[in-house]
Amino acid sequence: MQIPAQTQPWPGATAAMDPQPDHGEQSYRGSGRLEGKRVLLTGGDSGIGRAVAYAREGADLVISYYDEHDDAEQTARWVREVGRKAVLVPGDLTDPEHCRELVRRTVEELGGIDVLVSNAAFQMVREQITDIPDEEWDFTLATNLSAMFHLVKAAVPHMQPGSSIIGSTSVNSDMPPQQLLAYNATKAGIANMIGSLSQSLAPRGIRANSVAPGPIWTPLIPATMPEEMVEDFGGDYPVGRAGQPAELAPTYVMLAADESSYVSGARVAVTGGQPIL
Repeated sequence: MQIPAQTQPWPGATAAMDPQPDHGEQSYRGSGRLEGKRVLLTGGDSGIGRAVAYAREGADLVISYYDEHDDAEQTARWVREVGRKAVLVPGDLTDPEHCRELVRRTVEELGGIDVLVSNAAFQMVREQITDIPDEEWDFTLATNLSAMFHLVKAAVPHMQPGSSIIGSTSVNSDMPPQQLLAYNATKAGIANMIGSLSQSLAPRGIRANSVAPGPIWTPLIPATMPEEMVEDFGGDYPVGRAGQPAELAPTYVMLAADESSYVSGARVAVTGGQPIL
């Protein structure tokens, strides 16, 4: 897959991407592995969030997103087409009260919460630390890392044994490129947080894991990188291309499913051949 140079304003839109990403809309076939699960998913309007395929495995979802209404409505349409419930909740995850409201809405609309996927993220390419505005540093940490803290803190009291928490880390948590300092720090923090949570929540029967994607073709890429970095994005990885959101879906499903009852504290690499430590 050759990706041409391109750019678009943040937060980006799926419709403006060339080529269009594959979220598994036509290819993913569920088998009931998450039947009846109640899921709160952040960053669910597009990219990896749209592709986790929970609905096709039988789950109902509350989908958190910033303000990408067209993408979110498209995601909800795919969920509803397979007969599952989709509740769209826009808002800013940097606000702790909004994080708590998301959990309240999930419990109210779905009757409880079995799976929390903290997936929403922000990044911006900056060559040097002196190029990073203070406000951007604070926004990145609040969106990527602090939001997960507030979401987990609010969700845990509602979770029963067998529930699952999943964070989205990154290959960057292990191999940090210099241009994504703030983003890298948050992804390493998520991996570390998951390690702590897997231990502290084990007595309650709640599992905590993370997925570490490599370069995945989502709206975040053309919306936060200069076009020369977008051109042939992912081409320097061992498999020679960027990954598609659909290629992440089986891992997120596996970590949420009951058959993974002994998997906790894991960081699963989906990196196109690039190992992580």
